[in-house]
Amino acid sequence: MGVLLAMPLGPANLLGLQRAVERGFFGGMAAGIGIILGDGLMALAAALGVNAITGTFRDYRTAIQILGGVVLLGAGVKLYLAPVSIAAQPQTEKATLRDYMWDIPQMFLLTITNPGSVLALVSIFGGVSSFVDIDSHIDALTLVAATMGGTFLYWFIVSERIARVRHQLDEVRLGQINRIAALVLLGFGGVMIAEILLKRLRLW
Repeated sequence: MGVLLAMPLGPANLLGLQRAVERGFFGGMAAGIGIILGDGLMALAAALGVNAITGTFRDYRTAIQILGGVVLLGAGVKLYLAPVSIAAQPQTEKATLRDYMWDIPQMFLLTITNPGSVLALVSIFGGVSSFVDIDSHIDALTLVAATMGGTFLYWFIVSERIARVRHQLDEVRLGQINRIAALVLLGFGGVMIAEILLKRLRLW
């Protein structure tokens, strides 16, 4: 479940992959940990009651979606305007996860404010509940831990693989990757906010 949840190329995952390309293994893992924590929080809520999280999401969907859209627009603009650079190999600079700690809360916020991520997780848990019994808090916590473990495994492998080949990119190619990723993030954020505005104007 964790691997399935991590694989779709949503805005948070796209930005996480870009971090791995630009900053290497620890940059990718920092972004991945933020996503893992966001997925874990939503997984816990879903495991304790799919109906409860669905109702909460429905009640506050407008605020969540606007916040998520603004965060994505900000991330897209920042990425588009950021100077292009490929961080040196961790072995050379002795970089650690601590050097990229700020990415963890940023990616956490992107994950929990993305309606697509919330709905995907609720759908996955709804399907799993048909053949997995969650009769206690231990069962719920075990399911959440397994989900987070799968997501961690995905990001560990992806970050490690990208770190092996990232220095084959030059700054021109990295700049192209950054601009494409930034435009996709801006597109996601624009669509999220536009949907709310159109509904408010009763055009949707």
